[in-house]
Amino acid sequence: MTFHFPFDNSYAALPETFFARVAPTPVAAPRLVKLNRALADRLGLDADWLASPEGTAVLAGARVPEGAASIAMAYAGHQFGQFVPQLGDGRAILLGEVIDKDGVRRDIQLKGAGRTPFSRMGDGRAGLGPVLREYIVSEAMAALGVPTTRSLAAVLTGEQVIRDPIQPGAVLTRVASSHIRVGTFQFFAARGDRDAVKALADHVIARHYPDAAQAEAPYLALLEGVIARQADLIARWMMIGFIHGVMNTDNCSIAGETIDYGPCAFMDTFDPKTVYSSIDQMGRYAYGNQPPIALWNLTRLAECLVPLLADDNDKGVEIAQTALSGFADRFNTAYLTRLAAKLGLSTVQDDDPQLCQDFMAAMARGRADFTLAFRRLSDAAGDPSDLGEVRALFEDPAAFDEWSPRWRRRIAAEQQNDTARQAAMQAVNPIYIPRNHLIEAVIRAAVDRNDFGPFEQLLTVTANPFRELPEFAGYAVPPQPHEEVLQTFCGT
Repeated sequence: MTFHFPFDNSYAALPETFFARVAPTPVAAPRLVKLNRALADRLGLDADWLASPEGTAVLAGARVPEGAASIAMAYAGHQFGQFVPQLGDGRAILLGEVIDKDGVRRDIQLKGAGRTPFSRMGDGRAGLGPVLREYIVSEAMAALGVPTTRSLAAVLTGEQVIRDPIQPGAVLTRVASSHIRVGTFQFFAARGDRDAVKALADHVIARHYPDAAQAEAPYLALLEGVIARQADLIARWMMIGFIHGVMNTDNCSIAGETIDYGPCAFMDTFDPKTVYSSIDQMGRYAYGNQPPIALWNLTRLAECLVPLLADDNDKGVEIAQTALSGFADRFNTAYLTRLAAKLGLSTVQDDDPQLCQDFMAAMARGRADFTLAFRRLSDAAGDPSDLGEVRALFEDPAAFDEWSPRWRRRIAAEQQNDTARQAAMQAVNPIYIPRNHLIEAVIRAAVDRNDFGPFEQLLTVTANPFRELPEFAGYAVPPQPHEEVLQTFCGT
């Protein structure tokens, strides 16, 4: 017998309380929309077989492959600050785990594969629009160098899903280092199941933080490891104007990857208060709130781990608080280091943090496009005397006019020549991002006209976000007022 998926499942070996065994719901007429052949190869999978009718049936959930775990994971979570003791995979089924060519364990999960015991009142399905959005954005994030889940395939089911409006059903095959979340720990901690919390922590250490196993205090090392990865991840988000949109604890990956691309978006005009998510009425997850919300989520994780940090509760709380107090320094260091690189600074001077923050303030005051302001500044680094294209992006250029001479003086103190600085800045300041209006145009073409050409083209453009090409000029342009997409939706 040929095993097309070389599964090596570890999560399914944990106690039965960690998941529910469930098979995907068969679908009417699977049709492959997109297969990520490069990712398939990296996973050690046969792309030609995956693209065959038999492989497509697996990707649609119509057939369970040999050796699959086929489980829905249990977890809880704080949703907009309110604790829900049981959530779980309501429309996702973990097929199993494979070891990729780099020796890294990866989950393969079907999203939109039908009802599970955690579906509550949902149908367990996904619409084509949200599937295309997640495929586009997750792959763009990978190209931008941001830790993220990946998209292996998108498949039409041949059925309709009842949404507003009704749209074609689809399944996304998602790949992740794991699907363990802060909410997974919360599920067991809320039940007072210390043994389960410990078993989960041991599993996470073995899978994601093996060095912690050798530490004097392994569970503290685990907490510190998750804090470090989250601090770095959020800094990376901030550097590309990305807004997750729904940073609930059940959407916070223990592995430090971006997960669950629902009402996410990339900013056009820069404003730290920007919110796109239709369900974030109070701005809890606005762009500028993402660092403190990350710390809030990590605090919920620390609460779960307190019984493992010390036998005495007060001592455990003290240890956790000390670990959490390190988040701010870790985030600020990652944030300012990357921001300095975006501005062409390769050395460190005392006034650099203020110079960096003042550029952000100038962008906000001048309502400049986030992505283009950094990119055009990169282009201008080749000739710092000509900042005309950058200045033109500011509706009110007064703050930029005050800032730009300071920047010129600062980069003049660098050892790099202008050409080298320009290349370095262009390597960290993308020209192409999956802007909201572009994604919406892709979705409308696919859903309304069964036209996947725009989807393929946007994937091509965003796969190389730092290399500007004349034929892709339209993809770098911010939306016109009539094209603006001001709300994004979770798609459930």
